[in-house]
Amino acid sequence: MADRTAPGCHLRLEWVYGYRGHQCRNNLYYTAAKEIVYFVAGVGVVYNTREHKQKFYLGHNDDIISLALHPERVLVATGQVGKEPYICVWDSYTVQTVSILKDVHSHGIACLAFDLEGQCLVSVGLDSKNTICVWDWRRGKVLAAAPGHTDRIFDISWDLYQASKLVSCGVKHIKFWSLCGNALTPKRGVFGKTGDLQTILCLACAKDEVTYSGALNGDIYVWKGINLMRTVQGAHGSGIFSMNVCEEGFATGGRDGCVRLWDLNFKPITVIDLRETDQGYKGLSVRSVCWRGDHILVGTQDSEIFEVVVHDRTKPFLIMQGHCEGELWALAVHPTKPLAMTGSDDRSVRIWSLIDHALIARCNMEEPIRCAAVSTDGIHLALGMKDGSFTVLRVRDMTEVVHIKDRKEAIHELKYSADGAHLAVGSNDNSVDIYGVVQRYKKVGECIGSNSFITHMDWSTDSKHLQINDGSGRRLFYRMPSGKEVTNREELKLVQWASWTCVLGPEVNGIWPKYSDINDINSVDANFNNQVLVTADDYGLVKLLRYPCVKKGAKFKKYLGHSAHITNARWSHDYQWVITIGGADHSVFQWKFVPERKSKEAVHIAPQETLADSNSEESDSDQSDVPEMDSEIEQETQLTYRRQVYKEDLPQLKEQCKEKHRATAMKKRERAPGSGVKLHFIHGYRGYDCRSNLFYTQTGEIVYHVAAIGVVYNRQQNTQRFYMGHDDDILCLAIHPLKDFVATGQVGRDSSIHIWDTETLKPMSVLRGFHQLGVCALDFSADGKRLASVGLDDNHTIVLWDWRKGEKLSAMRGSKDKIFVVKINPYLPDKLITAGVKHMKFWHKAGGGLIGRKGNMGKTETMMCAVYGWSEEMVFSGTCTGDICIWRDMFLMKTVKAHDGPVFSVHALEKGFVTGGKDGIVALWDDTFERCLKTYAIKRAVLAPGSKGLLLEDNPSIRAISLGHGHILVGTKNGEILEVDKSGPITLLVQGHMEGEVWGLATHPHLPLCATVSDDKTLRIWDLSPSHCMLAVRKLRKGGRCCCFSPDGKALAVGLNDGSFLIVNADTLEDLVSFHHRKDIISDIRFSPGSGKYLAVASGDTFVDIYNVMSSKRVGVCKGCLNYITHLDWDKRGKLLQVNTGAKEQFFFEAPRGKRQTIPATEVEKIDWSTWTCVLGMSVEGIWPLINEVTEVTAACLSNDRKVLATGDDLGYVKLFRYPVKGKYAKFKRYVAHSTHVTNVRWTHDDSLLVTVGGGDTCLMIWAHEPEGHREFKQCDSEESDIESEDDGGYDSDVTRENEINYTIKALSTNMRPMTGVKPHLQLKEPSVDERPPVSRALPQPEKLQTNNVGKKKRPIEDLVLELVFGYRGNDCRNNVHYLNEGADIIYHTASVGIVFNLTTSCQSFYAEHSDDILCLTINQHPKFPNVVATGQVGDTGDMSATSPSIHVWDAMTKQTLSVLRCFHSGGVCSVSFSATGKLLLSVGLDPEHTVTIWKWQEGAKVASRVGHTQRIFVAEFRPDSDTHFVSVGIKHVRFWTLAGRALLNKKGVLSTIEDARMQTMLSVAFGANNLTFTGTISGDVCVWKEHILVRIVAKAHTGPVFTMYTTLRDGLIVTGGKERPSKEGGALKLWDQELKRCRAFRLETGQIIDCVRSVCRGKGKILVGTRNAEIIEVGEKNAACNILVNGHMDGPIWGLGSHPSRDVFLSAAEDGTVRLWDIPEKKMLNKVNLGHPARTISYSPEGDMVAIGMKNGEFIILLVASLKIWGKKRDRRSPIQDIRFSPNSRYLAVGSTESAVDFYDLTLGPQLNRINCCRDIPSFVMQMDFSADSTYVQISTGAYKRLVYEVPSGKQVTEQSHIDRITWATWTSVLGDEVIGIWSRNTDKADVTCACVSHSGLNIVTGDDFGMVKLFDFPCPEKFAKHKRFLGHSAHLTNVRFTNGDRYVVSAGGDDRSVFVWRCVHAPH
Repeated sequence: MADRTAPGCHLRLEWVYGYRGHQCRNNLYYTAAKEIVYFVAGVGVVYNTREHKQKFYLGHNDDIISLALHPERVLVATGQVGKEPYICVWDSYTVQTVSILKDVHSHGIACLAFDLEGQCLVSVGLDSKNTICVWDWRRGKVLAAAPGHTDRIFDISWDLYQASKLVSCGVKHIKFWSLCGNALTPKRGVFGKTGDLQTILCLACAKDEVTYSGALNGDIYVWKGINLMRTVQGAHGSGIFSMNVCEEGFATGGRDGCVRLWDLNFKPITVIDLRETDQGYKGLSVRSVCWRGDHILVGTQDSEIFEVVVHDRTKPFLIMQGHCEGELWALAVHPTKPLAMTGSDDRSVRIWSLIDHALIARCNMEEPIRCAAVSTDGIHLALGMKDGSFTVLRVRDMTEVVHIKDRKEAIHELKYSADGAHLAVGSNDNSVDIYGVVQRYKKVGECIGSNSFITHMDWSTDSKHLQINDGSGRRLFYRMPSGKEVTNREELKLVQWASWTCVLGPEVNGIWPKYSDINDINSVDANFNNQVLVTADDYGLVKLLRYPCVKKGAKFKKYLGHSAHITNARWSHDYQWVITIGGADHSVFQWKFVPERKSKEAVHIAPQETLADSNSEESDSDQSDVPEMDSEIEQETQLTYRRQVYKEDLPQLKEQCKEKHRATAMKKRERAPGSGVKLHFIHGYRGYDCRSNLFYTQTGEIVYHVAAIGVVYNRQQNTQRFYMGHDDDILCLAIHPLKDFVATGQVGRDSSIHIWDTETLKPMSVLRGFHQLGVCALDFSADGKRLASVGLDDNHTIVLWDWRKGEKLSAMRGSKDKIFVVKINPYLPDKLITAGVKHMKFWHKAGGGLIGRKGNMGKTETMMCAVYGWSEEMVFSGTCTGDICIWRDMFLMKTVKAHDGPVFSVHALEKGFVTGGKDGIVALWDDTFERCLKTYAIKRAVLAPGSKGLLLEDNPSIRAISLGHGHILVGTKNGEILEVDKSGPITLLVQGHMEGEVWGLATHPHLPLCATVSDDKTLRIWDLSPSHCMLAVRKLRKGGRCCCFSPDGKALAVGLNDGSFLIVNADTLEDLVSFHHRKDIISDIRFSPGSGKYLAVASGDTFVDIYNVMSSKRVGVCKGCLNYITHLDWDKRGKLLQVNTGAKEQFFFEAPRGKRQTIPATEVEKIDWSTWTCVLGMSVEGIWPLINEVTEVTAACLSNDRKVLATGDDLGYVKLFRYPVKGKYAKFKRYVAHSTHVTNVRWTHDDSLLVTVGGGDTCLMIWAHEPEGHREFKQCDSEESDIESEDDGGYDSDVTRENEINYTIKALSTNMRPMTGVKPHLQLKEPSVDERPPVSRALPQPEKLQTNNVGKKKRPIEDLVLELVFGYRGNDCRNNVHYLNEGADIIYHTASVGIVFNLTTSCQSFYAEHSDDILCLTINQHPKFPNVVATGQVGDTGDMSATSPSIHVWDAMTKQTLSVLRCFHSGGVCSVSFSATGKLLLSVGLDPEHTVTIWKWQEGAKVASRVGHTQRIFVAEFRPDSDTHFVSVGIKHVRFWTLAGRALLNKKGVLSTIEDARMQTMLSVAFGANNLTFTGTISGDVCVWKEHILVRIVAKAHTGPVFTMYTTLRDGLIVTGGKERPSKEGGALKLWDQELKRCRAFRLETGQIIDCVRSVCRGKGKILVGTRNAEIIEVGEKNAACNILVNGHMDGPIWGLGSHPSRDVFLSAAEDGTVRLWDIPEKKMLNKVNLGHPARTISYSPEGDMVAIGMKNGEFIILLVASLKIWGKKRDRRSPIQDIRFSPNSRYLAVGSTESAVDFYDLTLGPQLNRINCCRDIPSFVMQMDFSADSTYVQISTGAYKRLVYEVPSGKQVTEQSHIDRITWATWTSVLGDEVIGIWSRNTDKADVTCACVSHSGLNIVTGDDFGMVKLFDFPCPEKFAKHKRFLGHSAHLTNVRFTNGDRYVVSAGGDDRSVFVWRCVHAPH
């Protein structure tokens, strides 16, 4: 039998020829040690030129494409391609990995750069968004990530002079990034007029914000800030690929083959043209330069590296060469010398010296070369070409001997015969030609018969035979030299082959995997001397196997390095080396062969580290010499723990079902029962598939797990306490070194690990997000800070956590096979081991990854347990064969036989070890495993009298061992927990059923006993009294599914799975009688009530048999069911049977004959049933849940007082309902403890206990029943039911609006007016008839605009500065007004600006960094963070780009941004809150899930995030004294949250304690001492909660919704604000005591009918109030005096603006029906007039004595300014008036309306206002109007994008353009016209420029648009897309903009934001 193991020899990479110059740049540097670092294929190379040595970094598993050097020049970062590419940071000196960065990018990593300190690394991905990611690389942590650009990015660099600034460049762009918080914010470089917009290939940063960049056209672009400052033209002839900065200056390299050196100011120093040098050639292209001192490194496109010495720059040294473009396929080795020949598609043939590691000859051919061979005498070199020809050269001088072309297709393989006489040439024409060498290569034969291309050939030693392989996988033989095919295989038996390079044939069967027919092995070469075979394949693997290897799937050693396909592999002539060549990577690898005996000595040299270790992954086939796997382990490895439905899926399923059941949900549903249950005791311990899960705690209690429960058992009192935080099976448990905390891992789709305190049973931290399916192993580090976990996913991922922070430190795929154990090294917490199926690995942490190496043993056995010994390198592991393996580092030192059968548990003591195995023996060992000191056998004989049960069998398999308190604690596979005294006696503490489902359960009719029967083939009797023990057990022939006590309790009937049943004596469990009448499982069995005369037996084959118990005869059979029977019940008289079947049918039968009865549903209820365990019928209709497609109710039981029905279901829930449960979806109380399905539930005879059994979890759980009125409810005992009541406390328009509002982002806004037609910048201009001659003799054109009211010198306006904002966002935002600085300032927001308002000076200052509307604001109340504000804004999708929603944290005084948090809250951020210490920030999103997130805002790090609620959350606030507790409120929702590590746990508020309380919509929250929480509701009530339980309701705290509450930190008083009519007693503002018992109301003197308070804040003696009507009011607490600080329009848009002709005041008119007068110098509102109708436009008369107002209803009004009296009003139109204007001579009034008309009125005719004329034929509605300076014309802009001119007052249209051109206008507010075509921008396809105004000087025009931008242009601007400045701040849709008199200010009015902005104009200096 051939040896099936991997070969003992191995390969070591010795040299790589080549450098990757193609598609990569900037990848060649000098290290600190003056070595050169670069990469080729998948290998990082460190090349020492002085010593001519190479070192290799082999940590990648695919092509490396990017490289960066750390500023200290020792560490290197490299990035690779691949589906899940990663970055390695490694040490160039030791070539060991320092850190692995993974899990962010896809496709590949295009660029890398370290920052100046070397702390951060930035990477750019190749994904579609070209994601940019900034890493803290040592920790492997992402600091920030953002989409980089829509097109490729070529280079990225940190600004070396400004911290946290970066620059990236690429296809047609350059971007300047700033890093703040977790946000990378880009600004695009502005090319402007200085240079062309083009692709930028490389860049370097200099000081003073200067950036140099190399462009595709060979220019250098120089940037200052984000603007292009100048260009250095023609720096290179074409693209500049590389730029390198050093102390002396800059070096650039380009496609033109030149390297240029520049000084630090970018003045040229010198140029080196490599094409002109000796080694140069035409077409040389530079891809990488590195300048250090007097040396320059240059890398080229064609894989060469040059080194240039600056002072001798004409003579560069060529220090590395390789093949270039195209694939590399040809390889041959010289027969007598250490030479290798390669030929490639680059048409060159090269000869390499394997001793000198150098290229010694090169010759260029005419055609691409595909194969090569050297004649046996070493004189000729034959080359096969791609065009079907072949050439023979002399090796000596590379001269041609012959060139022959007989074929059309490529020659893929050629070989000389062993005697050198013939050359066989195989082509893709499916044939082999034979040529005679001596006859000058005359063709002497041809081999035909193959039907595919020829891939491999070998000659026999006597040169008489040739074997070939072809592409179809056939193997053929030919006689030589004739070429006749050999079909008689006998002839071949004796043939010896001169070489073996074929991939087919019995000798090489083993190179192919067992069950596959793939052809991905490209090359094979056999080394006959050492009996090894090398193979090369498409996956870049070089493998070493034994030769011959006959059986498929042989073992191998594998070596990575080549990235993609390896095309060829050959042994050198003396078998010292293997040469392999890469197809796509153009590289030649030379591997040193280390034979077997040498590798023994080399064991002490650490194998070179790779992710796939160089000492090889073992192959996958099972080894024939591995012993049979132990049955227990076999079973365990096959468990999958997969679930059809995970608990995590329930919320979504519920939502889907809710839609269907909306209607039913509206009905009144049965309420939940008053009584509850509480888990009291569990019989069970999970030993059958878990190990080492049983420990002593600090206090001597015992902790273990079963089902979904962590159990803490007190053995003195025989009581249990439970940790109930899990919701599915716990699979593993580890204890903290201090023995006070425990970590448990569970099954789940995204499975979680809980770390909890064994005393308080509270979770300290919950870890999730990295393990799928489940967590199967855990271990704490010795210092208790770290935790290692292993998942059940296919790769058995290993994660190392900092568990308190909840942070993942590192992660890595563990193994394909199951891992049973993970252990952290107690001495070095960065190291760990894992052990499992055929697996023992030693790991160490590297950044965000782990690097693992296999244990070094011949064949890997399956390991069941492992521990570290007394020093950091000693490890002991227990195998599945009973051995203990002793390891030092990763080498196996020896093995010791410890047990018969697997060693399941090993535990290290101070001086020695204890082990336990399948043989049921506990063994104590000394500390070297030399001697076994003592053994304990677990036997019934030694059970101590105090035991709580009985041992089922002797020597049960031991699964867990732990020591402490003078005892050994043992857990067995049979579910027993035993305590072994050192002196020998054994006490049984807890036990449960063994593996297999438990279904049968019966409670005794009058004693506290119950019986269970299980698939483990036992029947057990349990004592339910406080002694909690198993009283009796009996083994059965078969498993059973049901049991039942007789009414007198003396007999017990048991139904078995084979269709038989027996009746046993209930005390002794001995047989009384048994029957076997059925084939299928007996599913239920019942004695009739009373005397128990009959026994009904239900079976799976659809029958119920009725037996007479006394006569032991069958007396009746119930037939007619269509499906298996699930439940049975008798009526009280013992006459009627109720039956349920698996098809959800309900039947009735009469006993004893079994006749079927049909009973109407109404009658069924009247029947008096003796028991009720059925799940169907009217009276239990409500127990079926919403999602009943997924889950079945498996069991039910009615209490004996007939009040409470308990049910169990498939999801592991135990629920209690109020009986009868009529109507669908009744409310219930729900309890989680069982993990999967609950199979049975039963009440005890007196209803004091509920007993439940679980299917998969084998548990028997005992619940104490707490009757109604028993109010001390335990926490998280019960979850209220699933559907919230529809009744949510009423309707309120404000709440509805806030809930339904759709916040669009500005960038996506569409036009506000219903425009039609073609936009001005897209209209084709008709050439005017009289184009003027160049020198015009006509009169000069008149002014466009009359400029009479500006001083002599007209100065253009350069800039606008925001001075004032009149407005506050109160109508849909809340809790957004706060005091700052001890009440000296207040802060609030409107549109996208945060406003700080000084109360003494009324001055405003602004925070304007938000890119879109602010929705929420909060201040940090911690003294360490004074004046720190957080604001959250609207956003688009949460893709982390610049339009994503974000939160800004800033200093209110300096307006400095402290942090920007980009978030995934798509839609926007609607609530923010700081924690008690001020370090954490809580945010809530508007996304559909209403995500809740917690941030460490200073670092920009997300701590935790979770789905909040399906409906809108309005507010979430931290408790003022906590960093971990907060409360969220929203639509029918209040939740109480806890932050544990990185997980957010929440509880719903529980209402059931208060009669008829219902879940209303909650709007606001406040806090009191002792865990009190107050929530304000939509109905005006305030709910008071203790923990999460409702304790009282403050009814009608306000008459309307309570919108806002504020908790004062210093005295605990609470302020509430609501919606209320002011009255004598009440007001919308109230101040309450700490308990919300007494209050004082304040009236706001606003004159409104209803006050609606949206925000409150309390300072010293003052309360600050923000209202729905956009007022901010300060109320004095003592005197209740109100002072209005801020006014604004309450509803928008504000359409009308009118500036006073001579004073700095202006008017605004808005949708809210008010006209307001604002004073700019006084910074306040002077007056307001209520018009009673929405106003649309407003205008002052030229003298400023009158005001005209146009209304939405078509009316217009003229007021006298002095008295505010109405001078006249008129309504001639029925639709809105859009603009209204006085003529400059005050004679006419023009009124433009939506009815496409302009009406003229003559004001001199007095106030009756009769229309004198109107303009007709206007194509659409009127937008703006302007009079000419002489009052004779009016220009009108319309909704059809047309501008028209009419005469006044006749209303005739003026059409002649030359006439129009001569008009001088009094004002210009039109957005249309040739003079203003330049104000329309490119991206206005969906949106419009809405308003404009030309300055009084006539030199500037300001515009407003739908995007919310104010823009400043020069006037006129007739060129398209004119240059401008833009000013942000408004929300979407500006409605109007005006200059005030003297051009001192610009006033802009907002549509969406209801605010008026006042901008100060900055004029150009004279």
